[in-house]
Amino acid sequence: MELLLLKNIDVKILLTVLGIVAVLAVAFAVLIVATSKICAVKTDEKTEKIKEQLSGANCGGCGYAGCADFAKALAEGKADISGCAPTSPENKKIIAEILGVPFSSEEEKIAVVHCQGGDNAKEKFKYVGNEGCGEEIDFMGGKKLCPHGCIGSGSCEKNCIYNAVKVTDGVAKVDTARCTACGVCVKTCPKNIIELIPKSAKVYIACSTTCRGKDVMNACSVGCIGCGLCVKNCPTLAITMENNLPKIDYSKCIACHNCVLKCPRKCIKTL
Repeated sequence: MELLLLKNIDVKILLTVLGIVAVLAVAFAVLIVATSKICAVKTDEKTEKIKEQLSGANCGGCGYAGCADFAKALAEGKADISGCAPTSPENKKIIAEILGVPFSSEEEKIAVVHCQGGDNAKEKFKYVGNEGCGEEIDFMGGKKLCPHGCIGSGSCEKNCIYNAVKVTDGVAKVDTARCTACGVCVKTCPKNIIELIPKSAKVYIACSTTCRGKDVMNACSVGCIGCGLCVKNCPTLAITMENNLPKIDYSKCIACHNCVLKCPRKCIKTL
């Protein structure tokens, strides 16, 4: 039966069909190649050169999804090179040359946590729920009696790709040797108590409360009570009181450490 079918097949028709199929296959292949070339996204040479000079950390501290997006934004004039802390000053200078803009070296910074409460701060309740500082603060402002203190749930720690932030004794602490001042922890903290300060700084205020002294003592055993002794004992007037909390002008600070020695609550720390 099979032999009979084969005999009935017209060889010319078969070859014609095969030829048409082959031609169509070649035509489609050519079309695909042409379409891919036409629709291909051309790589911006300037963007690539900028990307090569960035740190490659992809930490997100610049506010963009990663170094590639930040490089694109720089090339388009939508971002400033100062937004990338991990990139070295030398590489930033090269990027400035690529962009054709003036470059001024900026002082390196590090992150500090303006709180030392943690286990020393009283709690309003025991929190049970989703992990994360943002999630916890959504429930009645968080468990801490101090409205300004560190939540201690570790969102900053989880988001730091450099392992520079650790929650110890219930409060976030920065390892300055690891910190690159990328700013991710600053943006992550819902209490806004993490700040970038000059790397040359020798002291910082480890508290953020603006409450009155009596209220502070009722909430935290190591919180600033706004006594002003640091202000009175600063020989260069580098410290002022703003809303019951000391503020340091690092351009005036000479690292005499008088403030550290005089603070009765030990909430001015050395770096």
